[in-house]
Amino acid sequence: MASTNLLAIIFLQILMIINLFKIGNSKKLPSTILIFGDSTMDTGNNNYITTVMKANHPPYGQNFPGHIPTGRFSDGKLVPDFIASTIRIKEAVPPFLQPNLSDHELLSGVTFASAGSGWDDLTTLPTLVIPVSKQIDMFKDYIRRVKRIVGDDQEKANKIISGALVVISAGTNDFGLNFYGIPTRRFQFITIGAYQDFLLNKLQSFVEELHELGCRTMVIAGLPPMGCLPILQFIARFQNPFNWKCLENENSDARLYNDKLSKRINHLQALLPSSEIVYADIYEPMIDMIHYPHKYGFVETKRGCCGSGMIEAALLCNPTTPKCQNASQFFFWDSIHPSQSAYQFLTEHLVSEILPKLSFNQTS
Repeated sequence: MASTNLLAIIFLQILMIINLFKIGNSKKLPSTILIFGDSTMDTGNNNYITTVMKANHPPYGQNFPGHIPTGRFSDGKLVPDFIASTIRIKEAVPPFLQPNLSDHELLSGVTFASAGSGWDDLTTLPTLVIPVSKQIDMFKDYIRRVKRIVGDDQEKANKIISGALVVISAGTNDFGLNFYGIPTRRFQFITIGAYQDFLLNKLQSFVEELHELGCRTMVIAGLPPMGCLPILQFIARFQNPFNWKCLENENSDARLYNDKLSKRINHLQALLPSSEIVYADIYEPMIDMIHYPHKYGFVETKRGCCGSGMIEAALLCNPTTPKCQNASQFFFWDSIHPSQSAYQFLTEHLVSEILPKLSFNQTS
């Protein structure tokens, strides 16, 4: 069995190398990479704001280069890091709020994402993180800084924005906090479908504004299998202590939202014909890793590596918290976030399924 798992991992790595070769030898490369969203995309912006949602302390980052906590909610790298290296950006995507961000880093690509964020501004009130709606203001500041760097070459500035790869991932916190946790929005919207539509309208307005500001190539991620998050399973076990399976209602909600999102993206593509807007399915590759862990070298998919793996995240996952011996064998790092290994497999899927479809047309 062990040799079979090793062969499977080697085969996946070979496929990744083949795809990287194809991408690296094509002219379809973005001018830069711009990231919006939540903790799955935040490489450190929350380090520079007043919030409890931080991951700038051990054991976070124990497998990151240098073994340092950077603010990433994982034991190592996130999807933006792996994508950045795939498209020839040597540096990991730096956080936009990082002091003294150099011109080179700024033009290579940045993340505006904030851990704990969501489409619903109500989601961020308890933690005071940056809602996605405010990340657009950070992007406008980015545009001003780019124009300052390139000087009078307005056409070059426009090409940098239009040729960028924009990656957007948010929504999980909205449901986890406002519908499953504190049922504020459940009382207002009554049905999950109505709240989904509310969030999708927020998303559409965000995408339309990005397009108006010059972005043309956007990848929008759907929801993960939310019912498999250890923290939600832990809460559910108070009602049924013998249920150790993923929660089907929450997973069904995620699938319904993703189906609506895919259709909404098709609508946006027709509405904005000069753009490339692509849906990124993260549900299926993640649920496959959870249901068939040995294909990927995982031995644990029900709990995180940090502490009990059921409740620990942010401040509760700290230097005094026990942790597993080998995080690469765990699908989850803490009670909410995937491990670096899970993110790497997910990126390989996104690279092979999505990046080759994009042209990155740089228009003025």
